[in-house]
Amino acid sequence: MKIAVLSCFYPYRGGISQFNACLYGELSKKHVVKAFNFKRQYPEFLFPGKTQLVTADDEAVPVESVSLLDTANPFSYISTYRQIRDWKPDVLIVRYWMSYFAPSLGYITRRMKKHCKVISILDNVIPHEPHFFDAPLTRYFLKGSTGSVTLCEAVSHDLLALQPDSRYTVIQHPLYSHFGERKDRFETEEKLGLRHGMKNILFFGLIRTYKGLDILLEAFGKLPDDYQLIVAGEPYGSFDMYQEIIDRLPGKDRILLNLKYIKDSEVSDWFSVADLAVLPYRSATQSGISSVSYHFEVPMIVTDVGGLKETIGDRGTGLVADEGTPECISREIIRYFSDPAIRDNCIANIRLEKERLSWKTFATKLEEFIDRL
Repeated sequence: MKIAVLSCFYPYRGGISQFNACLYGELSKKHVVKAFNFKRQYPEFLFPGKTQLVTADDEAVPVESVSLLDTANPFSYISTYRQIRDWKPDVLIVRYWMSYFAPSLGYITRRMKKHCKVISILDNVIPHEPHFFDAPLTRYFLKGSTGSVTLCEAVSHDLLALQPDSRYTVIQHPLYSHFGERKDRFETEEKLGLRHGMKNILFFGLIRTYKGLDILLEAFGKLPDDYQLIVAGEPYGSFDMYQEIIDRLPGKDRILLNLKYIKDSEVSDWFSVADLAVLPYRSATQSGISSVSYHFEVPMIVTDVGGLKETIGDRGTGLVADEGTPECISREIIRYFSDPAIRDNCIANIRLEKERLSWKTFATKLEEFIDRL
């Protein structure tokens, strides 16, 4: 097949771009694949982080692509559509994760649907931080899809609520395996300036309100003195609210902050020293962080929102807090460390998941879905 993929690729940074690069590489083993990239993903004033692009020390793997789509310039919608159409793909794959992209991507998919199958991979149908315009914009986008792929059942439910006649399949988020292997814990703790012999809890990834870092900080304040909290990731917006919580915690000297984007070659440092990753999200669908945790065999504690219970709790790879409160989170953390059998069972189940969630499996299931449409 000739497969066109329209989404963000190198030099854009972040989990969506990493996912696309992995999928592009796997599909290219059997098909002719061409990456159609953004020329501008967001206007700078809409982007809350420091930069949308990789920097010289990110060490991201380049993917050859054609940069065409400027989401803020409707004239580019026309030229992007024409170039994809003229390449004559059998399938167009598009990633969708927030309604901002609905006008640009929807314009293209609704026209390309006349020429080929259009597959939307839906990270979210309704975003984590919703707005009144999300539903109508997403409905507009979905009209251009021949079929949709969701990464968990929770997103499927949102999809059917907006488009009950959708043709879709669920294929769970594959594991990221390009971050290297675990490193020696003692040496890495020395490198990062961590105390030895502590119970290390990790909060990893972009810091956004819905991810609940404030909940975890409050929970950490309820833990004994042999716990250490590591926060590694770039804040989207001000960190002041979190810093105010930290400043009044009795154990603030046991919190390590690394408030910057974590480049690929550094990811293994943080997971090599972690006993447990905590995802105290207020809302969620699936999480790319869980895929990284699986790769490094780090069990998780998650909240019972979106697809986290389905993809982690039901699989036995972590514990699920009944409520996203500091009391519930701290209780589950203490329960995890109080029983070594919980850790052993979680790691055994993670190893089973690592066999199941490969990029080859994802690509095969995607191909089978395309053939059925």
